[in-house]
Amino acid sequence: MGFFRSVTALSRLRSRLAQSSNSIGSVRCLQIQSSAQDLRSQLEQLIPEQQERLKKLKSDHGKIQLGNITIDMVIGGMRGMTGLLWETSLLDPEEGIRFRGLSIPECQKLLPAASPGGEPLPEGLLWLLLTGKVPSKEQVDALSKELYSRSVVPKYVHYYFKSFFADHVYKAIDALPLSAHPMTQFTSGVMALQVQSEFQKAYENGISKAKFWEPTYEDSLNLIAQLPVVASYIYRRVFKTGQIISADKSLDYGANFSHMLGFDDQKMQELMRLYVTIHSDHEGGNVSAHTAHLVASALSDPYLSYGAALNGLAGPLHGLANQEVLLWIKSVVKECGESITTEQLKEYVWKTLKSGKVVPGYGHGVLRNTDPRYLCQREFALKHLPDDPLFQLVSKLYEVVPPILTELGKVKNPWPNVDAHSGVLLNYFGLTEARYYTVLFGVSRSIGICSQLIWDRALGLPLERPKSVTMEWLENHCKKAAAA
Repeated sequence: MGFFRSVTALSRLRSRLAQSSNSIGSVRCLQIQSSAQDLRSQLEQLIPEQQERLKKLKSDHGKIQLGNITIDMVIGGMRGMTGLLWETSLLDPEEGIRFRGLSIPECQKLLPAASPGGEPLPEGLLWLLLTGKVPSKEQVDALSKELYSRSVVPKYVHYYFKSFFADHVYKAIDALPLSAHPMTQFTSGVMALQVQSEFQKAYENGISKAKFWEPTYEDSLNLIAQLPVVASYIYRRVFKTGQIISADKSLDYGANFSHMLGFDDQKMQELMRLYVTIHSDHEGGNVSAHTAHLVASALSDPYLSYGAALNGLAGPLHGLANQEVLLWIKSVVKECGESITTEQLKEYVWKTLKSGKVVPGYGHGVLRNTDPRYLCQREFALKHLPDDPLFQLVSKLYEVVPPILTELGKVKNPWPNVDAHSGVLLNYFGLTEARYYTVLFGVSRSIGICSQLIWDRALGLPLERPKSVTMEWLENHCKKAAAA
């Protein structure tokens, strides 16, 4: 049943490619770019019209209600509560994520690839998230070169018109023991990068609010460019005896990341392009995205905001889940063997659930169908590693787990999410260290977070300050409502 539902879901997503569309959501009409303009020039043109658009929305419709808030929402993690403006992506419970109006299959079809028929280049998605337009291959190649030029991790600190050699980023990471979780090391590296913040310098020098987006743009692109360098340094430091691999100028963003980690297989590079693209953004309500938006609303620079997001991503209920999935799958193999039968697998799943644990990789806070990010990874596996025993186990789980969770009756979404598949793909190509997987997620998520931060500053979005209440306040409110 799970497989056939996945095919139906994927077919439904793809059928929309045949439909003509006048717009793709937040920014403007979908079009393949013919202009030679660079990314920043595109933004300079787009920002004024979007500022006017937001101003009109507020003046004409600011008092229109979006829904009712219930006590369940207040005490249930604000689930289902509409309360954020997030331009770069929108998550539909049934259909899944859309990046500026484009589904994942549409992105795979429309965004430039390294080679014909290949996976989309993450640089293309960055362009799409920032502008709402599908870039040309030439624009993506130019952006790839720009990111490479920004990727040198700073070793000098500039202070009062003087420069001091510090090598502070790597020293900050090296100060931690090798046993520190890679996400702890990654966050420390990002905080060390913060000393180069252009936004902080500009703010201290009294920059006009109308220009806040400009140093935010510089910080964001520098951060996105330097993260694979820092992340790969941590991987090589912890798992490969500190043998560092330098970036390759000829490679794109995803392939270079794979290369610096130590994987030059072209299929692994394709996987990294796909991985970064589909993990880049998932609208604004998830822990890491919301954290970045919240912290940035205080005018904290992109480094501080993204660093805070990483600490949320490191939680077991968010980004750490992709680590837990592979470990759980390997525990199945260890106890039952690779040739486990469907009945044995059912017994193992029930044993997991009856022990008070969850089956990692299944369920989602918003989605009520199979995650399209899972489906595109499944397609990748069917194409490149159909006979891999762990992939075959993942496929069996897809058949076994949803009916059991449905029978259990406690889960709103029994279908697999993105984490259910990613670890098996990475493991197949040699990246077997599950403790590192959340760092890959973190690098990817920077593209969505930073794109939205630029628009936060461009649109002049205010300080986020929702109202909180006590249980006593809720009890008194309910008494008044009952007596009315």
